[in-house]
Amino acid sequence: MIPQETDVKEASASSKIWRSWRENLTLVAIALLLAVFIRTFVAEPRYIPSDSMVPTLYEGDRLVVEKLSYHFQAPATGDIVVFQAPAELQRRGYPKDQAFIKRVIGTPGEIIKVAHGKVYLNNQPLQEDYIAEPANQPFPAVQVPADELFVMGDNRNDSNDSRYWGFLPRQNIIGRAVFRFWPLNRIGFI
Repeated sequence: MIPQETDVKEASASSKIWRSWRENLTLVAIALLLAVFIRTFVAEPRYIPSDSMVPTLYEGDRLVVEKLSYHFQAPATGDIVVFQAPAELQRRGYPKDQAFIKRVIGTPGEIIKVAHGKVYLNNQPLQEDYIAEPANQPFPAVQVPADELFVMGDNRNDSNDSRYWGFLPRQNIIGRAVFRFWPLNRIGFI
């Protein structure tokens, strides 16, 4: 083979290798950007660190939290929301970015109270087939202010919720829990 032909073939092979690497690096960069975008704006996984939502969610469950719907609609009674610590919890030593998970019980303008082991929404008892047991402490009637929510854990007697630290500002909501992906024997929509 002529030396000149060898140089051309080597340059061509080198060019193909570099092109392949460049394509692979581009694909990895696009995948990383998509992952960051999806986690930041669309959905993210979360871990349940406590028993405050038993029997709906257990410590160690892993969930998908979707972040889009509350940009188009308000949270509704019964939604399970993940949120950052409100100001009162921060004053009590919780970091601002610590996530909590609770069920929405009252939305702006609604009146909430707990009496005789039942939660009342606008003076009507809530039908709560999702709770661990009835609440063992009364709570006086309060009206939920604009742009805030009243939230409670499903494990009513072991939940650090709005009864203890007040209303949840809507801007603290990270998203809505929609799907449990772990453990596998309890996989499904929430």
